[in-house]
Amino acid sequence: MSEGAMCCVPARHRKKMWVRVLMDNLLIILIVIAVGAGVGMGIGLREVWTHEDVRKIWYLGFPGRLLLNMLKMLILPLVVSSLITGMASISNSASGKLGGAAVLYYMVTTLLAVIVGIILVMSIGPGENTGKLRRAGKSTKAEPLDSLLDLISQCFPDNLVTASFQRRVTEIETKTFLYDNDTRSVTVDSPYLVSKSGTNVLGIVVFSIALGCVINNLGPQGEPLKAFFDSLNSATMVLVKIVIWYTPIGILFLIAGKFVETEDIGKVLSDLGLYMATVLAGLAIHGFVVLPLLFLVATRKNPFKFALNMSKALFTAWGTASSSATLPITMDCLVNKNEVNINVVRFVAPVGATINMDGTALYEAVACIFIAQVNNYDLSAADIIIISLTATAAAIGAAGVPQAGLVTMVIVLTAVGLPTEDVTLILAIDWFLDRFRTAINVWGDSVGAGILNHVFRRLFREQEQNAIELMVDSPDFNSNNSVSKTNEKEEDDDRPPSYNGVTNQAFEDTPNTYL
Repeated sequence: MSEGAMCCVPARHRKKMWVRVLMDNLLIILIVIAVGAGVGMGIGLREVWTHEDVRKIWYLGFPGRLLLNMLKMLILPLVVSSLITGMASISNSASGKLGGAAVLYYMVTTLLAVIVGIILVMSIGPGENTGKLRRAGKSTKAEPLDSLLDLISQCFPDNLVTASFQRRVTEIETKTFLYDNDTRSVTVDSPYLVSKSGTNVLGIVVFSIALGCVINNLGPQGEPLKAFFDSLNSATMVLVKIVIWYTPIGILFLIAGKFVETEDIGKVLSDLGLYMATVLAGLAIHGFVVLPLLFLVATRKNPFKFALNMSKALFTAWGTASSSATLPITMDCLVNKNEVNINVVRFVAPVGATINMDGTALYEAVACIFIAQVNNYDLSAADIIIISLTATAAAIGAAGVPQAGLVTMVIVLTAVGLPTEDVTLILAIDWFLDRFRTAINVWGDSVGAGILNHVFRRLFREQEQNAIELMVDSPDFNSNNSVSKTNEKEEDDDRPPSYNGVTNQAFEDTPNTYL
């Protein structure tokens, strides 16, 4: 509202307006304050604690772990109910178009992120003339072929119950065969499957999409199941709205704990400062230039207004370093702040949180070339192409949990023959960079939802009109109630339904929040 218009508003109404604006953005304000307070608390506690005070740091991080537990607890019911309800609510042709467009968007943006990262790291050369770097933690072993087969097999879990808390991955052990009275032996690698803790989100996503499409084809026979998952989705979102208010407290202690447990921040910055600046510059270019340009070109709408409405999810992603844990808040912001069609959100957000990792792909490409520079390894044009393609593919397999990118980075290093143990060179700063790349991952998912919502707006509008026509033809149709609903729908065809099944108040007061 302009200043002249504000002057014409009575004082008591102006007061109510400012109170309402404050209350609408109170959570965002609290999260921003929590981030700053967490950094300040962490730096302050470093004056009286050291990284050796492990027990104190463990207790300090308890409220943050509680937040992560609550958000992760909601992931499974939210992903299952959202995808099944979304697939069951749209036609097969619409779901096919939406799915194809989403995968195309994911591949294009991830490849663009990798290209930005490679250009920056080759131009700046953060790994040249670095001297001897200190290692931290330990690396893991992974073979590209085994990781690819694991990714495919995880799409089809043998048990949905165990997939809720376990993932099966391939590990390698050596096996020795003895011949000629034990005088000659042959040692070979023997792969085997092991179960590791963590939700197999990819398998649950594939199953939920398939079940939703089947329910859609069942017609009236599938209505009870559709209603059940729709109700589960609404109930889960109510829980999300409750948990969200604990987010500032959890983020404060998560950040403070991470700052305290870092051994020597000054030494880390002096060793890896240029590498950190390269990663952050790449993420900034992708997040503030590439993605907004894609959004602007595709929708002709203001991308920064769209980003402002997503700020709650972006700050939560930064604080938790987990795109999966942020998923409930991401979906809430897309529907209730940016008015993205709920059917688009139900499909794009869960799938995006699982396979769309722009920030992780950029980070892996930069880190891989940085390690090559540290080892004075001259990369050919073919090596650069292999890194870009492998980083793009490996990012799809990165779980949406903190520091999952380190595991898939081993795949990229192996693909170009670099030592996998050198991943320990960047572990000291990974916890900090992980927060920024997670925020970019969530921002990329959100931009995708906004673009697809605009591209398919007419398709979903036609489906809504067809649904109204079917309702009119129904023998249970009540003309008196439906006329008012139809007229109301005509007034704003682009207005999506809210999660709880009733019109959100914000939609009535703001025709479009990001025009």
